[in-house]
This record gives sequence, C-alpha cells and structure tokens, in this order.
Amino acid sequence: MSIIPPVSEDRINGTAFDLSGPKDAPLVVLIHGLGLSRRLWDQHMSAFADFRVLRYDLYGHGASDPAPRSADLSLFSQQLFELMAALDLPKGHIVGFSIGGMINRRFALDHPEKTASLVIMNSPHDRGEEAQAAVEARARSVREQGAFSTFDAALQRWFTPAHLANGQSAAKVRDWRGQVDAESYAQTAWVLANGVRELIAPTPPISTKSLVITCENDSGSTPSMARAIGAEIAGSETLIIPHLQHLGLMEDPDAFTKPILDFLSRSQP
Repeated sequence: MSIIPPVSEDRINGTAFDLSGPKDAPLVVLIHGLGLSRRLWDQHMSAFADFRVLRYDLYGHGASDPAPRSADLSLFSQQLFELMAALDLPKGHIVGFSIGGMINRRFALDHPEKTASLVIMNSPHDRGEEAQAAVEARARSVREQGAFSTFDAALQRWFTPAHLANGQSAAKVRDWRGQVDAESYAQTAWVLANGVRELIAPTPPISTKSLVITCENDSGSTPSMARAIGAEIAGSETLIIPHLQHLGLMEDPDAFTKPILDFLSRSQP
C-alpha cells in the first residue's frame, strides 16, 4: 500500500493536476523535480491559501501519462502552457524546484506573456566540465540500470544526515520514484543533465522578475550556480538558505515559503 494518501485525479491531455484556492486570486504554479510528484508541495499548500494554486505531475511522473515524444525542456514548457490554456488561467507566478526551475526558465523564454514572475529553487546552471560529466554519467546509469540505480546515493545528497535518519521524507521520495514511467524517467534525467546548456546566458535573456533560491549544502544546485542564474536575470534576487541540502524544502518548508510569499507580495501587478 502506498504511504501517500490519494489526491483528486483531475486530468487534461494526460496531465494530472490539482487546482485550488480563490478563483480571483493571483495564480501560483508549482513544478516538482525529477522523480518526484506534485505531492512534493503538500507541506507548502497552507502557506499559499490566499492564492489560486496549480500543481501538476510532469509527464511520466505521479499520475500523468508518459511523455508523448522525446523529452526536452520545450516539451515540459509546452505541457504547462497547454494545461494553463485548457484551464483558461491567466499569467502566473511560476515556482519550480530543481528541473522545475529549468522548466520555468524555459517557460519564461517561450511564454513571457503567461509569466508574472519566477521562483527558481535549487536548480542547476553551468556545472563546469567535471560536474557536468558526472551528472551525465548518472543519467546514463538510469538509462542502463533503472530509476533506482542512483537512488541511495541521491538521498545522501538531498537530506541532512539527521533528517535522513528520521526516514519519513526518504520513504515519501522512494514512493514517488516508484511511480515514474521508466522511459519517461530516463529521458527526463537526461534533460536535467544536458538541458541546462540551453539556459546558460540565453539570447534574448530572461527578463521576468525572479527570485533564485538554493541551499548552502546543495551539491548539485550550488550557491555559486544560484548566483550565476541571478546574475543573468536583470533585477533578480538570490537567497541562500543555510545548512540544508537539495531537498531542504521538505526538511524546513517555512524556510522557503516565507521568502517566497514576501517576494510574491512585492511582485503583484
């Protein structure tokens, strides 16, 4: 039996989603990371009670269908655009974690008219040659050995030792990983590894008001990467959260929601 209680199964064009909050409130869109699901945001939802909130599963994740074609960042950008169009939603504040922070940057480049602001959370940027090679090697391992081939090592990078010893977050992440479609996961892992190249100093640059967040001890989306993302987006803000690692948003949700809410309060039209 899954450790995760069920949520509603609204679906459009194969994408599973939840839409909640006041219909006339500003829209916030929440995009999860690789191997996770929209349930990543469960602990954050109460903080966004005054917003209209759209959260959804990426192709091949959670309850969404597998990717309809070979995956790249543009596919995931289009997935969100089509979902917003089908739901007749206005421009939104697009919050993305990890690959979600790559997807929301691609979305801002593709659909600036639908992007009110960006929150780019624990998302990679220029890794340098050695780290880039290591990430691509992990993506190849997923292709050859399956979605769980890198899982145990990933947990060490994602959670602090004390939190990992608790076991609850690790169990949730393991359950989400078990939901993924194998082929979609392998393709999405490669997008996370290789797709970042198209986001480095794009032409034209992203001009959307942005908040860039990462954690002090996130080895895959480092503080230097966050500062580099911020340096390429004029007027952006960068926040480094102390102590935590890649999935710090599960260890200490308030450390993320409080600055995000402050940013959103200053980003309304």
